[in-house]
Amino acid sequence: MAIKAAIIGLGRIGSLLEDDQKREKPCTHAGAIAATSGLELCAGADIEDSRRKLFGEKWNVPVYPDAGILLEKERPEILHIATHPDSHWHYCSLAEHYRVPVIVCEKPLADTISEARKIAALHESGKITIITNHERRYAADYALARQILTEGKRLGHLAGVKGTLYMGKTRRLIDQLWHDGTHLADAVMFLTGAVLKHQKTIACNGLKAGRGTAYLLGALQNPAVPCSGSVPFLFELGAGRDHLVFELEFSCEKGKLKIGNGIFELWESRESPYAEGFKSLIKTQEGFTGKTGYFSNMAADALFCAGERRNNKIPTPLSSAADGLRVIQYLRSISAWR
Repeated sequence: MAIKAAIIGLGRIGSLLEDDQKREKPCTHAGAIAATSGLELCAGADIEDSRRKLFGEKWNVPVYPDAGILLEKERPEILHIATHPDSHWHYCSLAEHYRVPVIVCEKPLADTISEARKIAALHESGKITIITNHERRYAADYALARQILTEGKRLGHLAGVKGTLYMGKTRRLIDQLWHDGTHLADAVMFLTGAVLKHQKTIACNGLKAGRGTAYLLGALQNPAVPCSGSVPFLFELGAGRDHLVFELEFSCEKGKLKIGNGIFELWESRESPYAEGFKSLIKTQEGFTGKTGYFSNMAADALFCAGERRNNKIPTPLSSAADGLRVIQYLRSISAWR
């Protein structure tokens, strides 16, 4: 018997991006549910008439203007929350009222630290299993990067990490930080098993500027990868660019690893072709072959969690509300800077 899944919020990440011809498919909540054997997309809800119309026509399921009515009539076992972060706690508490066993919540987990804590507490209570959709945790290329860093055989001890995020010409630094910096911060913590702590912000025009660059200095505490204590972290956040960049670079004892949107590179120490008695970094791998499965694997995790809840077990998802809270705590410590 298929497990019923419903979606609240029928915009870009809920459904519309499935029409983007360049993205790996599935790339939305609806697309992932529809592509996963054992899941049934049963309904969607949105306050906008046009989105409900498009969703109903594309997926041939009932649509509702009110999430409470959807939950009352459809009784899904998985609820995907793809709305703005200021509404996430409201819909999580509504799901608790209707005894939904599993939630998939878009990032950031909430727009305030207090509501993020409430969502994480609800997950920790065991009443609901809450997955935070930090999609890179589910991507095969990031899983491979984590394995390489953790084993330490090829690259040795981790010495430093740099992240770069540019999200176009018109978005303010602070908005980029909360919208896409969420993914970057979580990816760093996932790949290293560390807790990311902010220490200092350098931004001439402040974080509310729509131009320029901010440098966020921090450290990775208690990493699970081979290293010598805390690892320094530099986050370059840029506005006013006419291009997008999402990239992480891990500098290690015997090489480096770069991963990001369209990027997977390994560089390893070899005898230098430029000077005797020295070693240089030589690129030994470029590109990742095959699909990453970033949305498919998230849906599979939600399906697994719902199956465990049917058997009265409390599962641990790969990306939980606790992980989402750690990211909010990091972002909030940066946002507090003036």
